[in-house]
Amino acid sequence: MEKFQNKYRIPSARWAAWDYSSNAAYFVTICVANRAHDFGRVVDGKMNLSPLGQSAQDCWDEIPAHFPFVELGEFVVMPNHTHGVVVINKTGIAVATVETQDFASLPPQPRNRFGPQSQNLASIVRGYKIGVTKFARQNNIPFAWQARYHDHVIRNAAEQERISKYILTNPQNWKDDTFYK
Repeated sequence: MEKFQNKYRIPSARWAAWDYSSNAAYFVTICVANRAHDFGRVVDGKMNLSPLGQSAQDCWDEIPAHFPFVELGEFVVMPNHTHGVVVINKTGIAVATVETQDFASLPPQPRNRFGPQSQNLASIVRGYKIGVTKFARQNNIPFAWQARYHDHVIRNAAEQERISKYILTNPQNWKDDTFYK
């Protein structure tokens, strides 16, 4: 394991060659800490949401209001995790330029290899997690997220179709799910 400032650190799970602020579709899985069944129960192949599970659904639906360059694909709340497709589409969105008052424009700044930190996949997931956590705290619901999340860059239409089907059928397949416990 690598060390940073003489401390062990877990290497990033992100695809090192990919800019996560790029226009693309991303399959995201976000888990509850200790895989606790905080979001509800699957009964007869259908998800029955708890109040916290409903908040998880509502916060997901609100993502485009906070990130106007995001389109949402399929999504499901499961008892201890969520699966969803996030599409970053910045086409046609104006990019701000840095100007000084009466002087020449500032030279282009070196680009962060992870992209603008307020317009990438990590910031979207972070905002989503904050929204659900805030609801839990306001309602005195003991709750915590797993520290990380899983993502996958969707590379083609066939993969998009397979992932969408997986998300939609996840409640029916709950007993066989790797997160079932």
